[in-house]
Amino acid sequence: MSSLPTVHIIYENPAWLPPLTEALESEGFPVNLVPIDSGLLDPAAPPPQGLWLNRISPSSHTRGHDFSVPLTRELLAWLQAHGRRVINGLNAFELEMSKLRQEIALSKHGILSPRTLLAVGNQQILEAARRIEGPFITKHNQGGKGLGIKLYYSVDQLEYDLKDPDFDLGPDGKIILQSYIEPKHDRITRVEIVGGKFLYAMHSSTNDGFELCPSDACQVPRSDFGNCPAELDQGPKFSVADLSEDDPLVQSYLRLCAVEGIEVAGIEFVTDARGRRYTYDINGTTNYSSALADATGVEGMVEVARYLRSMAACGSTGKVA
Repeated sequence: MSSLPTVHIIYENPAWLPPLTEALESEGFPVNLVPIDSGLLDPAAPPPQGLWLNRISPSSHTRGHDFSVPLTRELLAWLQAHGRRVINGLNAFELEMSKLRQEIALSKHGILSPRTLLAVGNQQILEAARRIEGPFITKHNQGGKGLGIKLYYSVDQLEYDLKDPDFDLGPDGKIILQSYIEPKHDRITRVEIVGGKFLYAMHSSTNDGFELCPSDACQVPRSDFGNCPAELDQGPKFSVADLSEDDPLVQSYLRLCAVEGIEVAGIEFVTDARGRRYTYDINGTTNYSSALADATGVEGMVEVARYLRSMAACGSTGKVA
């Protein structure tokens, strides 16, 4: 029988689980899977002991799990009220669920980001677009998988699209508008962080759009898994970026994660023609590419499991908000 605490994985997408559960079991952890879509919570009842790992994605509604996000908010509040150790707890979760809150956090930590506005309602969306100089993009405030992202060169173009009754306003009607940062190269860069440690940085090609989930499960046809819609070969899409932990931007990310209680993160930025780096996305439910593991020798989920092992070894039971 293992002397390690049980790791309770809060999840809604089973296709993302195997690399994580295999890594945890290799470290000797008992694993308990906790699917979150429907459920019942008794706030007076104590949650099971152990470590709780939050793996609920902002894209859960695209897999028919419309209630995963609101239910997870209540679950995390319950866990933390009872003092359970939660990896990527409530504050980290709320940041991942809101592009606007991410913008607020980036500004708070002095990290350069695109001009960002949130709007609800067609007229308000158009007014937000008029306040942005030059091309802009729209995206869902509760993002995920790059869904809802579209590039516009004029307000008239957006106004035309908004007349379509099928215009996708996302799960809660909140639309983010951001200045479009034209990349120096057709790619974005993602920095992976686990437990305050820089793992590596990767480039993701944007030649075929913004659906850039790096998970291996996302690189197969949807007819097979029904997850992320990227259906391209993984090799040319992802590559190692020449970035080190000493880079000032990486250091800013590490500070942000420490202050905001984000223990597992993939943070994305784009570099413009003048070399300015604009950060625009903080992913808490980060996944990892086997192509990058082969290239760097670093396996993301193994690092997550080792982080939890170090936590158990030092007897950490404090909660992360």
